Amino acid sequence: MTASFTLEPRGPFSLALAASHVFGPREPALVVPLMRLAFCVDNLRELAGVVLTEGPAGSIVGEVQGVADLAAVRDQVARILSLDHDGTGWPAVGERDALIGQLQGRYPGFRPVLHDSPYEAAAWAILAGHRSGRQANALRGRLAESLGTSFDLAGTRLSAFPTPMAILDAPSLPLPSAEQDRRLRAVARAALDGLLDPARLRGLDPDVARAQVQALPGLGPFYAGLVAIRAVGPTDAASVEEPRLLAALRHYLGDAAPADTTALAARMDRWRPFRTWAVVLIRRAAYEDGAG
Repeated sequence: MTASFTLEPRGPFSLALAASHVFGPREPALVVPLMRLAFCVDNLRELAGVVLTEGPAGSIVGEVQGVADLAAVRDQVARILSLDHDGTGWPAVGERDALIGQLQGRYPGFRPVLHDSPYEAAAWAILAGHRSGRQANALRGRLAESLGTSFDLAGTRLSAFPTPMAILDAPSLPLPSAEQDRRLRAVARAALDGLLDPARLRGLDPDVARAQVQALPGLGPFYAGLVAIRAVGPTDAASVEEPRLLAALRHYLGDAAPADTTALAARMDRWRPFRTWAVVLIRRAAYEDGAG
C-alpha cells in the first residue's frame, strides 16, 4: 500500500540538511535532498516506510508504505523534522546572538531532527547503555529485522523498529542479556500504557516529563532527556545542565564564553523561544568540529 502527503514548512527548512543529521539510528548523509525513514507509527500498531523529497515552492512530499493511517504518519514525520512548529522566528535568534547567526549561516535551513518517537528513543536508550553507537545500531537492526518490517525505500532497504506488542509477544529477544530483555519489555509496556505518548509528554512541564520517563528501568537523566525532549520536540525546553554545552561555547567564544551556569542562563535568554533549537545547532557544529 503506497500513499502520499505534503508538508508546507513555515520558515526556513532544508531537507538535505535534515537527511545528513545523524541522530541515533539515522541513515548517513545523502548528496541529494532525499530522506528515508522507517519507524513504528505513534498509534503503536503499524510500521511505516517513508521517502521524503522536495516538492514545489519548498514543500516536502512523503511517499508512504505500509500503513492505513496516513494522517498519523504525516504528523509524525512533521514532528521528526521539527516541521510541526512555526520557524519563521528562528532567524531572529541569530540576529540577537552572533554565534547562532554564524551557525545558521553555516547550516541554512537547520531544524533539529528528532528520534522517531519517544517509544523508539526509550528503546534506543536501553540498547545504547554502555555501548558505542555502532553496537547499539547493530542491536536495533537485529530487532528490526527479526520482529519489525522491511521496506524498499528508493532503492535502499530499511527495517522499521517493531511495535511494542511484537516485543512483548516474542518468546525471546535477540539481545546480549536477560536484564536488557527485561528493560526493553518494560519500555514496550510503558508505551502501551501511554507513558510515552508524544502528545502527553509535550503537554507536561519538561522537568516533569523527564522525571516520569526516568522512572523506567535503565534510563538515567541523560536518556530521560533524550526521550522527553529530543523525541518530543519542544522548541524552548533546553536546560543549563545540557551536557557539554559550556565546553562547546568555550570552543567557539573563547574568553567571551559564559563562565558558569548563571552566565549561561543569561546567554540562553537571547535564544528564546528556540533555546532547544539553538542548543542542538551548537551541539551539531561542535560534534562535527571535534569539540563536543
